[in-house]
Amino acid sequence: MKSSYLMGILICVMVTQSVALADDLPVIIPDSSWPITNGGPGAYVHTRIRILDRTVRDNASSASVSPINTPTTIRSAYNLPSSGGAGAIAIVDAYNYPTALSDFNTFAKEYSLPEETSTQATASTNPTFQVVYATGTKPESGGSYIESWNLEEALDIEWSHAIAPGAKIYLVEAASASMSDLLYAVKVASALPGVREVSMSWGGSESSNETFSYDPYFTSTSVTYFAAGGDASDELEYPSASPYVISVGGTTLNRNNAGTLTSETGWSDSGCGISRYEARPAFQNVVSDDVGSHRGANDVAFDANPNTGVMVYDSTPLYGEEGWWAVGGTSVGTPAWAGVVNLASFYNDNVAAGSQAENTRLYDNLDTDETYAAAFRDITSGDDGRTDCTVGWDQPTGLGSPLGVTGK
Repeated sequence: MKSSYLMGILICVMVTQSVALADDLPVIIPDSSWPITNGGPGAYVHTRIRILDRTVRDNASSASVSPINTPTTIRSAYNLPSSGGAGAIAIVDAYNYPTALSDFNTFAKEYSLPEETSTQATASTNPTFQVVYATGTKPESGGSYIESWNLEEALDIEWSHAIAPGAKIYLVEAASASMSDLLYAVKVASALPGVREVSMSWGGSESSNETFSYDPYFTSTSVTYFAAGGDASDELEYPSASPYVISVGGTTLNRNNAGTLTSETGWSDSGCGISRYEARPAFQNVVSDDVGSHRGANDVAFDANPNTGVMVYDSTPLYGEEGWWAVGGTSVGTPAWAGVVNLASFYNDNVAAGSQAENTRLYDNLDTDETYAAAFRDITSGDDGRTDCTVGWDQPTGLGSPLGVTGK
């Protein structure tokens, strides 16, 4: 990993695109994660990633820095097996990521995961990783806006693979970051051979037509859809608001100087809320006192704070840098939870009949304390800046973070 940014680039990025979280090191919000982007129309959806500032991190004392997670430390934190997975997981993102195959293999080699042996990224015969152009034509690439989408794609393909190394990973590239293009890519992803889960680490504002124009894209009875809950606590966004997806919130994995996990708390920027348009689904009747008559999100949670985030490899230059990045945001948990559910279907032989069936299974864990404790780590401290994490279900972290593959 390079130890610093070029000074001119660092100043530009830090002035226009960096924020400091309370008691944390500064993080950079890349172009694609701003609702109004520098290079993409404001009506486009945005990614859910935060990047830990390398220069500040490298200059901080070791006592003030939490370890950035690898597949091994994440598996340990969540009691997940190191092998397994079946069928395929489809990642839906926007634009072309030209180094996807080589970066996927670099990450896989670093962490002793299966590598894709083919040199043709788009070959349908690839057993481990394949790129699919949603429209059949290679999307646009290049420029800092698209290149920050490339970092999103790197995160998504690498961490779904890290969690479920036995599943094939598809990267389905939409023509643009418009909601219509991304939803078309979801349709394509849902029909790919073997796909059991679809991961969507992006979102935009809710709209009054989402229930009849957008929700039908997620109603397959053979695919479970996952959406990032967002990285701002002031508004629930779509598609995480849909009752036909599993909405993933964010946490902080707290470790001591020796790297030992000491606790998991709610992340202060975890997006969540009560939908303005979606009615409460049946699987949330058990938490009706909390959500009222409308759909509440999130459903589950995962590590998201970039200060306790995950390692990602992306050799497509972004702000003049390339290589290993420390990345957070609810974009981490979205592909990871797709991997967790894929693992569960592999070990428990219980593939869900779509997202609502899987959410029903997840919420059914609330029936007894013992079952719930075996399936989830309940996040009972922290908040998203407006809503506290509490015992049982809450908006920032839903049912909690995963513990093993039981109950999923």
